[in-house]
Amino acid sequence: MDLYEYQARDLFGAHGVPVLAGGVVTTSEQAGAAAAELDGTVVVKAQVKAGGRGKAGGVQLATTPQEARRKAAAILGMDIKGHTVRRVLVTPACDIVAEYYLSFILDRTHRSFLAMASVQGGMDIEEVAATAPEALAKVPVDPVAGVDARKAAEIVQAAGFPAEVAGAVADTVLKLWEVFVAEDATLVEVNPLVRDRQGAIIALDGKVTLDDNAGFRHPDHAELADPANQDPLEVRAKARHLNYVKLDGQVGIIGNGAGLVMSTLDVVAYAGQAHGGMKPANFLDIGGGANAQVMADGLDIILGDPDVHAVFVNVFGGITACDQVATGIVQALNILGDAAAKPLVVRLDGNNVAEGRRILADAAHPLVTMVDTMDAAADKAAELAALTFAKGA
Repeated sequence: MDLYEYQARDLFGAHGVPVLAGGVVTTSEQAGAAAAELDGTVVVKAQVKAGGRGKAGGVQLATTPQEARRKAAAILGMDIKGHTVRRVLVTPACDIVAEYYLSFILDRTHRSFLAMASVQGGMDIEEVAATAPEALAKVPVDPVAGVDARKAAEIVQAAGFPAEVAGAVADTVLKLWEVFVAEDATLVEVNPLVRDRQGAIIALDGKVTLDDNAGFRHPDHAELADPANQDPLEVRAKARHLNYVKLDGQVGIIGNGAGLVMSTLDVVAYAGQAHGGMKPANFLDIGGGANAQVMADGLDIILGDPDVHAVFVNVFGGITACDQVATGIVQALNILGDAAAKPLVVRLDGNNVAEGRRILADAAHPLVTMVDTMDAAADKAAELAALTFAKGA
């Protein structure tokens, strides 16, 4: 889960990372009141989960409460890279002397963590990495050893921070690491980390991505979710404990096991090239031990997606027996009734496949087509999606 800037700031503050005061508001009147309370020049910042806010006009200075109200009115409702601004953060303006960059990320390639730091903050870090890679220090962090004072000093030295701020930056590195570990994050980033006119080090902007798989350890993280910016199908799927991700295609995908589902996405995308560019509409892994109810729940979610024009159920029976999958398909179609109006292509193989195929054959549902192989089933699903799509166009 990606956090808004104000949520990242609150997490930073809770762990002792130096941040500015301020408040998040949803109306221009509230922005004016927040500016009056801060009593000075303020910054009105759009809260969206996208970069480039400043270039889009989503970050504005205001010297009076009246100006803050006007600036907030202009920013609220703005579209920034497809994200509608529904709230703004009002903070004191900072007299910046220097801008730096700090982050911790999960390094999946090396199955470790990585600290990144630069004295060239305040711009896209991708641009720094591309144009001046020597200016971006990358320091591996052992997951067991973590970051202590010595490691923090190593990160600071590798990035070339000035001696006069090295100690304060190292302290901030330690506190950011605390955020990273304590909150089960996969990304903690500060850009810019600034030095102000008084010499203080402040996290002026932040990004945090939390690991949803660790949500059971953090019940308070549920409050950070923003339903207005979540896909309603993903919300419904999460409520049913389904591993579902919405994509932009037309062929709904259900499989058991992440590897099989990923392979299915590739096969459908390839097959779809011959059928009008049909693509996968989602990722849905019902897992290795899914029962009939899980299958029914997954099918209900996918058939409720207006973008889906056909569904491909691809199951290799192991722990999940094919007869359970077949029973789930029949149950879901019975529950949905007339709402199930999209063709289903089913490929079953493995444990109890003969019984699974018999259950589907006996049900003889007009929407269900059984295909023996993965490639042929993907081609059939793409073909049916294209036909259904053409009829609805």
